[in-house]
Formats: sequence, C-alpha cells, structure tokens
Amino acid sequence: MSEKPAFTKKELEAAYKSLASTLQKCEKVQDSPRLGASQRTLLSRRIAALKLALDLIEQETCRLEAEPTDPSETISAP
Repeated sequence: MSEKPAFTKKELEAAYKSLASTLQKCEKVQDSPRLGASQRTLLSRRIAALKLALDLIEQETCRLEAEPTDPSETISAP
C-alpha cells in the first residue's frame, strides 16, 4: 500500500530552485559589516533552515524517483 506523494516532482524542483536562490542571496549578505548582531543571528539560523529544507527536498525527490510510477512495475512477492 503506497501513499500518494504530497508533492509532485515538478513542484519539488520549483521549490528547490527558489530556496537555493534565496540561500545564495543570504550567504552573499552574511559577511556584510552592516548587519547587527541580531540580524546576523537571524540570518545564520535562516541559512541553516534553508539548507535543511533543501536536503529534505533532495531526499523526497530521490524517493519519488525510486518509486515505480506504473502499478505494473511493482514486484510481487512469490
């Protein structure tokens, strides 16, 4: 019994692309001397959360790719 995926591969790819772009922008600003201590803390936590989200999206994408999409592709136990 297989659950229907919560998100399609296309949706995951779009989310990944968007989050990766945001992560890149955050990392670019991270070394800015204009940031105060609280802003720097918030930014470092945001970067960690974005990296975690990207890892989870990668895992889910791999899981979707590993699942057979056609019921005839499933292997039955003898």
